[in-house]
Amino acid sequence: MAPMTREVGVNRSSGGNDIGGGEKATRVRIGRIDGDGIGHEVVPAAVAVVESAAAAIGGVEIDWVPLVIGHDAIERFDTPLPDATLDALTELDAWILGPHDNVSYPERFRDTPAPGGAIRKRFGLYANVRPARAFEHVRATVPGMDLVIVRENSEGLYADRNMARGSGEFMPTADVALAVGVVTRAATERIARVAFALARKRRRRVTIVHKANVLAMTTGLFLHVCREVAADYPDVQVDDEHVDAMAALLVRRGGDFDVVVTENLFGDILSDLAGELSGSLGTAPSINASGTQVMAQAAHGAAPDIAGHNRANPTAIMLSAAMMLDHLALARGDRRLAEVAARVERAVRETISSGVATADLGGGASTGEFTETVCARARRW
Repeated sequence: MAPMTREVGVNRSSGGNDIGGGEKATRVRIGRIDGDGIGHEVVPAAVAVVESAAAAIGGVEIDWVPLVIGHDAIERFDTPLPDATLDALTELDAWILGPHDNVSYPERFRDTPAPGGAIRKRFGLYANVRPARAFEHVRATVPGMDLVIVRENSEGLYADRNMARGSGEFMPTADVALAVGVVTRAATERIARVAFALARKRRRRVTIVHKANVLAMTTGLFLHVCREVAADYPDVQVDDEHVDAMAALLVRRGGDFDVVVTENLFGDILSDLAGELSGSLGTAPSINASGTQVMAQAAHGAAPDIAGHNRANPTAIMLSAAMMLDHLALARGDRRLAEVAARVERAVRETISSGVATADLGGGASTGEFTETVCARARRW
């Protein structure tokens, strides 16, 4: 999984114990938040695969810190996002966040931000990196797709992230609703640098997605600043597309794109589209990162209709965990974490390529059977 740039790397000390020859063991504390619905099945599956890969590498000690959001948190703390969870995350470099099902929360919580969005805002996780890569032997609309959408995650038209206090949506009358969209030079420049640095590790091409022909001041500023940043990366080819045209191009020739950088709402929509075009949203991973922390979070939802039936596909959260570890490895210069990440990703891909897959990918494996096979492959090499 392609790592993020050092410019958003985690800078905390990894600690460690001497494991012989003067080399210290890699030690890391990672939050584990199962969330709602199928999160209780897929997050433990991701933890199991990471543990299998770490054991095979040796010299990697992971302290998993269990935390709660959603229905579990409502039952224990009478809130879907308790202060105890937020306080614990403050002390962690990384965590895995399972899906939330906020539409099913009690009525009194309907107007509160969803836990995932609230966590992203609280910790300034401004870079949302979402790969979309086709799998061998998985039917895909665009079989050759292998791109990464880099989404600015802190502003745009999202009502919970565009005001210092309160919501960015408001109704002056019962029949009129308004929304505020925010694009700033600072946020655009930092996300553009993430995209261009990532492109240097891939095929050296960045596509800027905007709607400057209509939203001339907001997405026009986004386009202009991204073009300015491009001048610092002369070895990277750059072009741009209107968001509506980009949606059509992803369907028509999605395999031609490398790194796509765009604002918040456009990135949310296009990354879901790309995930489906590459095979399934159930295989679409992502991380959300700041300069100090990183969160693994699959692109899919809580799927309450299949929760508890051992049918959920844990691929996306497994690959998200691999991205998270790769991000930590790059920030710390830690080869072992990079090896664990590579081993997890390879085990997932080779398992699916071998024909072992869950029902949504056309296979017959249960969540448990798929996880056991991936774990065995992660230990094997």
